[in-house]
Amino acid sequence: MVAMQTADVAIVGAGLAGLSAATLLAEQGLGVVVWEAADDVGGRVRTDEVDGFRLDRGFQVLLPSYPEVRRQIDLPALRPRPFLRGLVLRDGVRSVVLGDPMGGAEALAGLIPGRALRAADLARLAALTARDRLRPPSTLVAGPERSTREELRARGLSDHAIDGVLAPLLRGIFLEEDLATSARFFHLVWRSFASRAPVLPAEGMAALPRQLAARLRPGTVRLNCPADIVTRGGVRSRDGESLRARAVIVATDGTTAARLVPGITEPAWHGVTTYYFRADEPPLRRGALVVEGAVDARQPARSSRTGPVVNTVVLSEVAPSYAPPGSALIAASVLGVPEDAPAAAAALGPLDLTDPLRATGPLSLTGEHSLTDPHSLTDPHATAAAQSGSERAVRAHLGALYGADTAGWTLLATYPVARALPDMTSPRVLRRPVRTPSGVYVCGDHRDTSSIQGALFSGRRAAEAVLADLAAARPAPAADGTSRWTEVSDADASVYADVARRR
Repeated sequence: MVAMQTADVAIVGAGLAGLSAATLLAEQGLGVVVWEAADDVGGRVRTDEVDGFRLDRGFQVLLPSYPEVRRQIDLPALRPRPFLRGLVLRDGVRSVVLGDPMGGAEALAGLIPGRALRAADLARLAALTARDRLRPPSTLVAGPERSTREELRARGLSDHAIDGVLAPLLRGIFLEEDLATSARFFHLVWRSFASRAPVLPAEGMAALPRQLAARLRPGTVRLNCPADIVTRGGVRSRDGESLRARAVIVATDGTTAARLVPGITEPAWHGVTTYYFRADEPPLRRGALVVEGAVDARQPARSSRTGPVVNTVVLSEVAPSYAPPGSALIAASVLGVPEDAPAAAAALGPLDLTDPLRATGPLSLTGEHSLTDPHSLTDPHATAAAQSGSERAVRAHLGALYGADTAGWTLLATYPVARALPDMTSPRVLRRPVRTPSGVYVCGDHRDTSSIQGALFSGRRAAEAVLADLAAARPAPAADGTSRWTEVSDADASVYADVARRR
């Protein structure tokens, strides 16, 4: 017979949202237990270490200007390495660095009228950026609810500026082609990018959730422990293990939350596939995002790309710790997931994923490599398979974007993430309740914005809701000063037992 455990608060999911809630509740003295289905914390925000390379599970960046990052994360401890405050636009022949005027002379050169943007567009974009940087987020989310494309046009930007410069950047952020994402979310993201350059933690994006988890008492997080039944009184695993609690928070991705909690609607998702390549030399000696776009304002801008890559970056130029000495690590992102991607890998998504990832296998590998053994990536005895059509297209496009020969590059891994980001298409409610009619609390980026900020903030909202509700029902302290929070009510226990019997 499996013993019944008790806790003040049970949390399902050890992604950023769940860890955010757990740390805040633990700081208030509550006993917390976190069940995580995967073999490590982080959800979609995880990093695999393979032969000296750090491979994030899908290309991700950290924005230090996010309010919840500043509030909950010790940034210096992550040893963050910043990206260049600029964007490399490439049309297949020429390139230009378009960046923040604070980024230096090279970034400033791309802002010369007639290069990538016309003078009128430069002025309007500068006004939009200044507005977003100076206004508080509360006013930005109170603006008109329309798509990002509609908002940019309403701000007076030309189709050339939108299609040739802004869309190439924003598609890789929103993971959708049409800029249909809510303008309110766009302004929040634009404000964050304009305020401070994105960074990579020296030890990979996984350092973010690991820092949160390290604040919890040993044994708080239970790995490889998926929840099968959730009620307001506790959680139960498929093998019969039970955990009773005064409050339960489901901190999974939206798809899993919809399965576990009545009344939660599964979100639509945007997918992305990240290819990681090794090269002997970096094809670009600067840590900047590279996209296909318009480099000459006098030429018409294309509304579509000539290849599949939505953005690419030499990660080892941003954070040298991402690659071993003598090697360069290049990431390339493609919207969507290949039709021939293994089902187990495509399900990674939130993965949190996310956080983007919740699959048990760390990678979707190329050829005939294992989905569960990252070291097989470089096994000299592994059987080599012919390059897929999607890989050939990615290599060809990268060759044009970098002006380099990619034939000698080694494909290290491919991460297809079908559920990378919850859809933010306008109209979109940016903040959904964390309390549910069932009495279970819910958090995750599907309850807020599709971002690290949204995950962390929703976790804090859920924790604060639990604290408020438990305080309202707080029992008198015991004579010995011990907590009585784990005394689950008879009503909660009976509901939980009834659900378990029906299963």
